[in-house]
Amino acid sequence: MKPQILLLSILISNAAFTQHHLDRYIPETDPLVLEKLEQWQDLKFGLLMHWGPYSQWGIVESWSICSEDEGWCRRKSDNYTEYKKEYENLQTTLNPVHFNPDKWAQAAKKAGMKYVVFTTKHHDGFCMFDTEYTDYKITDEKTPFHNNPRANITKEIFDAFRNAGMWTGAYFSKPDWHSEYYWWPNFATPDRNVNYSVNNYPERWENFVQFTHNQIMELMTDYGKVDILWLDGGWVKKRSPEEVRKAYASMNIEKPTRVQNQDVRMDELVLKAREKQPGLIVVDRAVYGKNQNYLTPENTVPGEALPYPWESCIISGGGWSWTPDAKYMSSRKAVHMLVDIVAKGGNLLLNIAPGPDGEWDDEAYSLLEEIGQWMDINSEAINGTRAIEPFKDGKICYTSRGEDIVYAIYLLDEGEDIPGEINIGGIKIPEGSGVEMLGTKGKLKWRKSGDSCKINIPVRKVPSDLAFTLKIHRP
Repeated sequence: MKPQILLLSILISNAAFTQHHLDRYIPETDPLVLEKLEQWQDLKFGLLMHWGPYSQWGIVESWSICSEDEGWCRRKSDNYTEYKKEYENLQTTLNPVHFNPDKWAQAAKKAGMKYVVFTTKHHDGFCMFDTEYTDYKITDEKTPFHNNPRANITKEIFDAFRNAGMWTGAYFSKPDWHSEYYWWPNFATPDRNVNYSVNNYPERWENFVQFTHNQIMELMTDYGKVDILWLDGGWVKKRSPEEVRKAYASMNIEKPTRVQNQDVRMDELVLKAREKQPGLIVVDRAVYGKNQNYLTPENTVPGEALPYPWESCIISGGGWSWTPDAKYMSSRKAVHMLVDIVAKGGNLLLNIAPGPDGEWDDEAYSLLEEIGQWMDINSEAINGTRAIEPFKDGKICYTSRGEDIVYAIYLLDEGEDIPGEINIGGIKIPEGSGVEMLGTKGKLKWRKSGDSCKINIPVRKVPSDLAFTLKIHRP
């Protein structure tokens, strides 16, 4: 069954659920992008990296300079002005001398990852690439690392991962809290939004729009082939006058900056970007519209299959950015999560945060190595597969490859005894079908049992104690 037909069957069988979610997604029409999205849905497993000056303090990325009062981003300071100066001064001490993107790329590749998304710029505005539009960047002379031959960190990462056969994606923050065109020093900064009236100062806002376009076009022009433009900061978006009016009314305040029309002309920007990068996948996160080619549930796995392209971005350990003594998830949890996501039709984007010296924690390498050992045996049940009903049944997750092959992946608990028999329900297994276990030799016996079938598991030692895969060949 072709993926488009399979998707249609899923939609029809989940009509009410589908309508609710399709209201949140506008399908792409550009044939090159559609082709690229189909290829991206084959990749399944990617790497996300948050890295910037904030890593030196081991704090949450950017957010401590935003004056919103949230427990996860509070400053250990009673003086905001002095804190912000100290934060921005981190530029003068950022010197990741152990930076080795080739090592990262090889570790990611061995884990079965197929693409990388890197934070070229987070909300604080510090650029991890050699932009000509600000001196708040890794290659500026105020940054100690600027003399290093690998100082243009984004370029080095993209080159290393491409050389390892992986796709590249540029995370880019639409808001920029360092730019005077977004946070104008003439005013206080009450929250994450632009801190002046866009209507009263249209020329200043236009300067910000041009600044944003110029930086993104640098990334689209000077950094080789880019597959994904991953935009964050969904509050920077176009709002109609009616949307603004309703927001004012609902908040019962006169002029809240957070509900302004922060229009950076995304349609225009995407067209320009795709002239440089044909077929570019654009992810305008959390902004309803045609420029969100796939959706990105954050640090969560949906409870059901979703009827559009999607990707869960998940922290592997610590926070999004590097934190000291981070505790990483187990390989069991990571593999089970990957399988669960893929069975529901999604991709997993697993975040690993480099430290201030330019290295990953040892635990990050160990985690990827253990995932890779499982993928060495079971990757054919992950890569290039599609969702198939019933998606997941108890501890069994299902994926498919065309009409003829179904994979049933059994998720093992720690210390669990291997079951002697597996019950497969909801999947048609015609007479003459063959069943095998990936990583072992020989066919498994099975029998019909009402509307389901039972597969005999004669081995008491499976190829991995994390999960094992039954491959079902249908005639």
